[in-house]
Parts: sequence; C-alpha cells; structure tokens
Amino acid sequence: MLVLVALLALIGWGATLWTEFLWYDSVGFRTVLTTRLLTQAGLWVGAAVLTAAVIWSGLWLAWRHRPVYAPSTPEQAALDRYRTALDPVRRLVFVAVPILLGAFTGTAAASQWQTVLLFLNRQPFGTEDPHFGLDVGFFVFSLPFWQMLVSFATLVLGLTLVGALLTHYIYGGLQLQGGPRSSRTTTAARVHIAAIIAALLLVRAGGYWLERYTLSMSQHARITGMTYTDVHAVLPTRGILAAAALLCAAFFLATIWTRTWRLPLVSLAGLLVVALLLGGIYPSLVQSLRVRPSEAQLEVPYIDRAIDSTLAAYGLEDLEKIDYNAETEAEPGQLRSDADTVPGIRIVDPQVVSPTFRQLQGVRNYYQFADALDVDSYEVDGEMVDTVIAVRELNLDGVPAGQRNWVNDHTVYTHGFGVVAAYGNQRTPEGEPRFFESNIPPVGALGDYEPRIYFGEHSPLYSIVGAPEGATPRELDYPVSGQETGEVNNTYAGDGGVPIGNLARRLAYAIKYRQVEILLSDSVNEESVILDHRGPRERVERVAPWLRLDGNPYPAVVDGQVLWIVDGYTVSSRYPYSQMEELGEVTVDSLQQADNIRSIGQGRVNYIRNSVKATVDAFDGTVNLYAWDEEDPLLKAWSQAFDETVRPMSDISGDLMGHLRYPEDLFKVQREVLSRYHVVDAGSFFTGQDFWAVSEDPTVEQETKPDIPPYYLSIAMPEQDSPTFSLTTTYIPAGSQRQNLTGYLAVDADAGSDGSTRREDYGQLRMLVLPRDTTVRGPGQFQNEVNSSNDGSEAFDVTLSQFLNLNRQQGSQVKLGNLLTLPVGDGLLYVEPVYVQSQGGSSYPLQRVVVVAFGNDLAWSDTLDGALDELFGGDSGATAGDAGSEGSTDGGTGEGSTGGDGGQGASEDALARAVADIQQAYADGQAALADGDWDAYGKAQDRLQEAIQRAVEASPTGSVSVPDSGEGSTDDASQTSAP
Repeated sequence: MLVLVALLALIGWGATLWTEFLWYDSVGFRTVLTTRLLTQAGLWVGAAVLTAAVIWSGLWLAWRHRPVYAPSTPEQAALDRYRTALDPVRRLVFVAVPILLGAFTGTAAASQWQTVLLFLNRQPFGTEDPHFGLDVGFFVFSLPFWQMLVSFATLVLGLTLVGALLTHYIYGGLQLQGGPRSSRTTTAARVHIAAIIAALLLVRAGGYWLERYTLSMSQHARITGMTYTDVHAVLPTRGILAAAALLCAAFFLATIWTRTWRLPLVSLAGLLVVALLLGGIYPSLVQSLRVRPSEAQLEVPYIDRAIDSTLAAYGLEDLEKIDYNAETEAEPGQLRSDADTVPGIRIVDPQVVSPTFRQLQGVRNYYQFADALDVDSYEVDGEMVDTVIAVRELNLDGVPAGQRNWVNDHTVYTHGFGVVAAYGNQRTPEGEPRFFESNIPPVGALGDYEPRIYFGEHSPLYSIVGAPEGATPRELDYPVSGQETGEVNNTYAGDGGVPIGNLARRLAYAIKYRQVEILLSDSVNEESVILDHRGPRERVERVAPWLRLDGNPYPAVVDGQVLWIVDGYTVSSRYPYSQMEELGEVTVDSLQQADNIRSIGQGRVNYIRNSVKATVDAFDGTVNLYAWDEEDPLLKAWSQAFDETVRPMSDISGDLMGHLRYPEDLFKVQREVLSRYHVVDAGSFFTGQDFWAVSEDPTVEQETKPDIPPYYLSIAMPEQDSPTFSLTTTYIPAGSQRQNLTGYLAVDADAGSDGSTRREDYGQLRMLVLPRDTTVRGPGQFQNEVNSSNDGSEAFDVTLSQFLNLNRQQGSQVKLGNLLTLPVGDGLLYVEPVYVQSQGGSSYPLQRVVVVAFGNDLAWSDTLDGALDELFGGDSGATAGDAGSEGSTDGGTGEGSTGGDGGQGASEDALARAVADIQQAYADGQAALADGDWDAYGKAQDRLQEAIQRAVEASPTGSVSVPDSGEGSTDDASQTSAP
C-alpha cells in the first residue's frame, strides 16, 4: 500500500512538473523556471549533502573513538540496554538521521534562492551608507547572503554538537555521574566536542561582526537606522563581543592540550556575562543617562541621515513643495483661470457604476464586469478624455444551472467579449454613464480591435479550445439576435496555450486538474489547446517571481489588442537608515473590498521602485516585461539572473506608452512616507508636531474608516500651464481631533505617447502645504456638512439633507461617490457625485446630484455645471463636462426614469437601458414560469411590455431587436417592431 501511495504521489509530482515546463515554454519564459529550479536544486543538494556529511562525520567520530570498555558505574549499566538496542540498527540510524536532517536544511536553503541569485548578480547602488562608507549594494545584496551562511553554519554545527554529545554519552565517552570530573570525558570526546564548540563560537563571532551592519536597518520609535546610543554603545559592543567569541573559541581549542574544561567553560560564562552587560545593560544606561536628557540635540545628525536616506530609498528626493494659502471665499467667475481643468472633472465613480455597466452592457448573465472599474485616458474626437473602462468577462456562475457541465464549462463558455468605456465627466439625463464604446460586437471610438477576452481577472480555471480546420466552431463567441441559434460561435485562433493533442499531455493535465474528462472527452481533439493560469497578475507573478505586483491591473486597448497592464515593483528591506513600512498596511484603502483588487502582499520594506511595466494580452495571454526604471540596481540584478526576460523601455510602442500611468500602490506607499518625511528639518521631525495622516474615506459607512483611495484626475497644479493626468491624495493632522486639510499631494501620472521614451515630468511629485492655521475643511468635515446640510438647490425643492434622507427612507440606497479634491480657483474644490439605487434585483445606481464645496461654501445640483454655478454666485467662470446633461429632478430612486431630450447619445443610452430591462424582465419571467409562480410571471410580462415600448420609442429607426435573456446559448431571439 505504501509503495502504491508513493508511486501515485510520484506520478502526480511528475505530471505537475511536466505541465509547468509546458506552460513556461508556451509563454516563452522557460529560462525562468529552469533557472529557479536549478538554483533551488543546487542549494538543496549542496546544503543537504554538506549537512548530512558533517552530522554523519560527527556521529561516526564519536562512535569510532568510543572507549573500548565503558566504566563500571550505575549510569553506564543503565545505558547498556540502549547500546544493546542501538547496535543492530546503528548503521541505519547513522545514515538515516543525517539524511533526514540534511533534507530539512536543504529545504530551508532552497527557500533562499532569491538571496543567492541577488548575491551572485549584485550591482552597485552608487550611494554610500553614511556611517560605514560602504555602497548600499553591500547591505542589499551581500549582507543577507553572509547572514544566511552564518545561520546555516550555526544550525549544522548545532545539530552536529547534539549528535556528538548523544553518541559520546551513550557509548561512554561522556559521563554525567561518577568518578572525578577530570575523568568523566575521554580525551577523544573532549577534543571532538571542544572542536565543534570552537567552530560554533567562530561562527558566532562572524555573526556579531555582521550585526554591526544590521544596526543601519534597526527600527526605533522615530527613525530607522542607528541612533546616538547605537553608534556610541551598541556598535562598539558588537566588535567587543566578536573578539570575545574568538577568544572563547581559542580557549576551547586549548583544552586539547590542557585536558580540562575549566578554562573554556569560564570563558564561555564570561562571554555570556559580557553579552548581557555590554549588549543590554550598557546601551540602556547610555540611553537613560546620556541621551534622554539631551535627546533633541544628540539625535539631530542621525535624524538627518534617516530623512536623506528615506527620501532617496522611496524616490522622493525631487518632491516639489509649494506653500499654498488656499482661498476660502467663493466669488463669481473664480474658476475662469481653470477653464481647461473644470471640463475634465470626473463625476462617474468607477467603484459605484459597476452594477450600472452590468445592467446596461452585460447583455447576458454569463458576462460580468469587475466590482471596481478602471480609470484611463483616451483620445476621443481629437481630445484626450478621462474615461471609465471595463472588460466584459466570462461569468460561469451566470450560466443556467441546466447547462452547467464539464463540456460547456470548459469548451463552450471559454471567453468574454469586448470592452465598455464611458466618459468620466459626462452622464445621460437619466443619470447613467455616457458610453463611447459599447455593445456586442463593439461599436465606438476605440476602433477595431480583437475583442475576445480569454485571459482576464475572472477567467475560469482552464478552458480547452481549438479544433481541426473545417470543424464546426463550438465556442460561444457572442449572442446575436435574428439567428436561429441566437449566438455566433468561434474557434480559438490565437498562439497562446499549451497543445494537448497527444495522449501523454492529456493524461498529465487530467492528473494535474484531477478531471478525467480531459483524457476521455470527445471535445478534446488533436488540435486542442489548454488555456490555464489566466489571471493577469498570476501570469506576471509566474514569469517574474522576483516582483511585487500592484493590486489593481487595468485594461487598455493598445495597437488593436486588449492588454492588461500590471505594475511590478522591486523592493528591499535592507536600505540603510530608510524608514521601514509594512506594505500590507500602508496600501490598504476603502477599495480593497472589490473582487478585482488584491493586496500587494505583506512584508516590511524600506526601498521600492516601479521597475517593470508588464502587459498580458487578453486574447493569447502573451506576457511582456518592460524595464521602467532602468537604473534600478535590483532590476539590473534580476535581469542578469534571468537573462533576456525583461525588454528595454525602447520596445514600448507609442500607443502603449499612452496608457502607462503612475501606479497606485507605489503612490500609497509614498504618501504614507511623506505624511512624516515632508518634514525635513531634524528638530521639527523630532517633535513630530507637523506630522500628517492620510485622510480617511468619509464615504464608507463603517465605524473604523479606511484610508481614502488615491484618485486619478486631470488637474493643473500651481505653476503648471495645463491639466495633466495625475494621481492625487489629501492629508489631515496626525493624532489630532482637528480634521482640517493640511496638505495635498499629486504626481504626474501621464507617461506621454512617444514610443521608447516617457514624458520628462512623469513621476514628478508636487505637494501643496497649507498654513497651520488653515480653515480649509478636510474630507471628513466636508462629508459631515453634506449629511446635515440645509442648503437648497435651484434644481430641487428640498434641502440636501432632506434629499438624502427622503431617498433613504423610501427604501432606496444612497451611494456616495468618490470624494474628489482639486486645486482650482486659488483654493481647493470638493466634488462628490451622489447615486441613488432603488430596491429590486434589476435596479442599479443612477447619479442624481453632484455636491461641491469651496472654502466655507457648499452647493449641490443635478449636474456638476449647475452645482458650480450655484457655488460661485451664479457663474463659476468655467463650463463642466456635464453641461449638456439635464438631470432628473423628481428625486427618483434609480428605477430608470426618462429625462429630457438628450440628443442622439441620450437616445442610444435610453435604448441600451431599455434593452437591458427587456432582458432582465424576460429572465425573471422564465424563472417565475419554472417555479410555477404565475403572479410573478404576470408582473414580469408587464415589465417586459413596458420596456419594449421604451425601446421602440428610443430606437432611431422605429424598430428594435431585442436579444434573448441569456438563459441559454440556444434561446430564440425576440423581435419587436413599432406599430
């Protein structure tokens, strides 16, 4: 039975390893797998063999030099039974124990493959540590390697010592009782044990010496790095302890000739006392008696070191700080100088409108959009506009239960279809997004591109595609009206995936996924290809395991393809004097609850670079890694370790460059660091009075509010001539009850559109520093005023608080959109869209009002343009992007009321919404029919007729084709014509 289990385990391991090779070969990154496996195998074998050899030698020497006759003592008499029991299996034990321990240490060593590769490919930073004068590369690349060797040697020698002691004791070379102390250890045992302990002490001396350098990364209450006490007390003691350990090792070696343990044991006790006194008590006394009375003066040079190193390690040296005395009075025409910025203000919240996209553009239940949509910038009608974009991905959970089987799940429903994009600054009169790319097949401003989404954030575990030439297509491509089947089918024609036409490969994948259908199904043929590991982050993570990946990959239509763009970071926790940050904490914000946003991961870091821009083709899964920070020493090291896996920046096309942006997770880390390190005066830093905190997100309805997310906006900071696509955030005082605004941070996120080179100003950080006595409201104060505001609006006959309360009391759900902050009008403008969603499964959020605030004034209306005019005395001096929208003023609740004539765009949107309502009503009716609920069926039919009538009225041709409900790929389409 055990043999069978072992054989099955071996077969499973072999199948997994082979399929891994096939996958890496299919994406062109086979060297990544082979380099990693060979490095791990080399470390495992080397560590295991060395460990086993050393431990076996210790055991063998102890047994080989055992006394011929054990002393006649009660202790030895008791040990006779153990010797008798051990002798028959001694050879086996002496071989098995070292092998098992070797396997253990080999596994531990193999896990350090990245440390070894970085050491072997180490690069200079060109910056010296401020205390030792060593290049930072020593701390990042070399020091971890030497510490690993010290730990390994300590472990191996420690295990060897334990084995030798036990063997000597069992075979009489070492006695604990009986006779004079000098005779309790044989000469051979004394020499053997003393030599091992001396070796351990030599290694410990090396450890003490290396600890001198690790003080540069030690964590303290205010800073990372050495403080006055470290330099004047801890650092010298580490050198003293290293010398003491060497001396102690010499005493243990001397016992070979002195034949006594007295001197080495006294020296060992002395080492422990010195370690306690010099390593613990002495630094504490220096801190208490010397530093604490004059800490503010003594720590200044070390705080200066920490500030300079932290800013360098996080890429913040070029921060541009601007004193900003924000205006607090709203005057007519105040935004006239910002006429280029105001039209681009984004009023569509990508975190709220996903249900709206799903209802209007989902088309079928087996399609889905991510919870949090993405923001990008596209050229539409000759102008760059901020957009909200989403990929229509496959959702197997939306396939009717009666159609769920292995064949359909893995060979029919294989891919999503197309992208949907809406203007970020516009909405329809009904409060819906105004789409400029929509429908199936895609129609809009993005032109022709490959719309099939085989690789996405919600793609199934695997799909099997491909067929012989001339075979009938079986993959559901997209639904269509007017055909008997109600769908268009397709056969995958991409280059991605692993061919599984032969029996061996099918068997391997059947074992890997534990699904025998892969081996036996007639749907798998000689041309079949399996697509797996389909998530963008997963694919990049597999080909670049040395990168930390941004939690929010985003799609872009580039050069006729849909690409997923993933930002990759190189990080280290070994940069001297740089502030340590916990990645998992500083990157958390209110968006983490979305299903498509992941954590960058856990771990403490004090160096980070956005070194790589990665792309994943949504059609064939091709992965490309582009060097983004070509001067990063970590990137250079990894590029050397994994040769020819990272392409130069010059290979980036102009179209792709236009969609590369400053990454969110890097900005989150930097904004957290700058909440303290914007203070560059050591004295002020010591007091901490000017420290800030990232604003909490007041739109989140929970007691403990997470940080507000950074927002992409097109803004013009002071001293900028025109708006630039930027990433922004706000600050409030740290540890204070005052929640007023203290700072505003923005970074140029636009990389430009020139191939091979990025914009010169890309990545430029600008910080607005408000006066200490500022009265500008922070985001939390703004939200409090919104909730209790008695301000009216020309567009409504109720106050703002009444509007919010009425909609909440009617059973509807009020959703607060992203709270944007913009530096305009020589002040700071808050903009918050408000959505209302009614009850019911087919309802979705509709934007009903926009709330704005400037200084001490607040206004609201059904459009941003109207709200700004009310805020600035009837004329803001600029026209917002939604100036042509006529919002509903009926206090509607998101059920989809019709507004005034919005032109052709509004008609198209109304038609799309009506068609979506038709699909939902039909689906509800079919479900009710299946349940025998005739009352619900009748209501669904009434809704269906009403939606059809709206579709007819909105159709520019007087007729409309109504697609099927999505209950199956073979449903007949319905068609309704105008009477």
